[in-house]
Amino acid sequence: MSPLETLTAALRDAVTTRFGDDVTLDYGKLVQRNRGGQHGDLQVNAAFPLAKQVRRNPTEIAEELAAAIDASPVLEPGEVSGKAFVNFRIRDAWLAGEIARLASSADAMLSPAAKAEHVYVDFSSPNVAKEMHVGHLRSTIIGDSLSRLFEARGHTVERISHVGDWGTQFGMLIQYLQEEVEEDTVAGLSIADLDSLYKASKKRFDDDAAFADRARQAVVALQSGEPGARSTWEALCAASRSEFSDIYERLDVEVQEVGESFYQPLLADVVRDLEELGMLEVSDGARVVFVEGFETREGTPLPLIIQKADGGYNYATTDLAAIRHRVSQGADRMLYVVDHGQSQHFQMVYAVARRAGWLPDDVVCEHVPFGLVLGEDGKRLRTRSGENVRLRELLDEAEERGRRLALARAAETESDRPESEVAETGALLGLSAVKYSELSHHRMTNYVFSFDKMVSLEGNTAPYLLYAYARIRGIRDAAHARLEEGSLQGVRTDAETLEGPERSLAQILVDFEDVVDRATVQLQPSDVTEYLFQLSQEFNRFYESSRVVSDEDGVDVTRLRLCEVTAATLGAGLSVLGVRVVDRV
Repeated sequence: MSPLETLTAALRDAVTTRFGDDVTLDYGKLVQRNRGGQHGDLQVNAAFPLAKQVRRNPTEIAEELAAAIDASPVLEPGEVSGKAFVNFRIRDAWLAGEIARLASSADAMLSPAAKAEHVYVDFSSPNVAKEMHVGHLRSTIIGDSLSRLFEARGHTVERISHVGDWGTQFGMLIQYLQEEVEEDTVAGLSIADLDSLYKASKKRFDDDAAFADRARQAVVALQSGEPGARSTWEALCAASRSEFSDIYERLDVEVQEVGESFYQPLLADVVRDLEELGMLEVSDGARVVFVEGFETREGTPLPLIIQKADGGYNYATTDLAAIRHRVSQGADRMLYVVDHGQSQHFQMVYAVARRAGWLPDDVVCEHVPFGLVLGEDGKRLRTRSGENVRLRELLDEAEERGRRLALARAAETESDRPESEVAETGALLGLSAVKYSELSHHRMTNYVFSFDKMVSLEGNTAPYLLYAYARIRGIRDAAHARLEEGSLQGVRTDAETLEGPERSLAQILVDFEDVVDRATVQLQPSDVTEYLFQLSQEFNRFYESSRVVSDEDGVDVTRLRLCEVTAATLGAGLSVLGVRVVDRV
């Protein structure tokens, strides 16, 4: 248990013992770290909120808490300071011992969660016959990172891409292909071809009423399993799936495609069961559920459309079917990584599912919204012609910029690595830069997409951290080589006291699991990126003032362990972000 967890648990016990069970406090916010402060390593700020509830002097309460929180193998006794704060210092022996433990188990930086959950993460979700664009970037990368965070703590994660592969638009496209494209060439169409054909079919659908009627008949044919319509639809899905797989492979993202078509056999049951529960009403010919607490701007109840007036189903119907299916498969938690514009939709869907009894109280259903990707002009990132930026083209440029950075760096350092190897590493660097930049922003904020900032070797960027990781690995490897060849002896092999920069670095290192826990609970990968950047900066301060290898004194094993644990922590942290590390950059 980390110092933060130890103190938080001790505070909860002390408050319950001294002030009873009726006191309500947000314990997670009342214990804070004191980085490099003169008043200890951790601080308890519970006296003032307690004083308001029990109506007593906060200084007296702080003194009681200091006395009630027993010293432990982790923490020294607390001391009251300032305005009723209680400060605690981490024991030197525990801190040194924890670094030694982490160094011996560097391949397992994170322990399993106390209770493993079955988690569904719904993310990415492109549409068949359309190219993935920059609008899919945030959902794909955030969803992958959240999946990795839960997986790192031992949870079972279902990575689901709810692909749009059904509905009126496919009748429209199938009919257009049957009329305009030779049947034997359909299977060879690329995703770019399909994207263009989709736009052409949509224009004809809007302009030609007779074609629109034929397209609707094609939907009926597809839904009834007519061989020709089915064959064309399968070719569309196969071409799109190939494109999506290539994008996911480049981004190192694993995802299971589950299209809207998967849920089609379940939709009639959704309508029937809501009818039997007395929840359905008719509004303008459509069958809807009016959800309490949701109103239009005019103040009238807002309907969630379950079945359209023409008998077709809506997104809400599919989402309700998905919830029922996932609960039947043992889901404990469902996360929907979709832009913030869909917040109301998901709130209404979850409310209907709860009311219908399909979503038990102990199953978490949560929308994970995010902001927009902006261009340098501060507007939604688009091409000069006003279209969405294709994700493939964006990744191509990322790889090219990464190659240029790596090759320039190799030339500066006179590296003897083959140019092809440097270029390959550079391509990885470019893709990592895009992913890390995305995750370094709070997911609810809009951010400006800037390749220049992403591939910079300065600041909180992937190149900076990947170079830091490779450098620390190099320091570690060089020290071990000197020890193995016998040219230097090891000193301070069992130090019980860490001093100055050593201690500051160790304090950050033992916080890693807490940071990952917080990021997982708050569904906020940017907590991890901020921590990794702080860790790399703290290591720099440590290394500038603390010699690891000295020809006169030998290899300082305690400091070598700090190098090992820092490298392992950076590697594990980047891994939960989906950023692949390399030993040489």
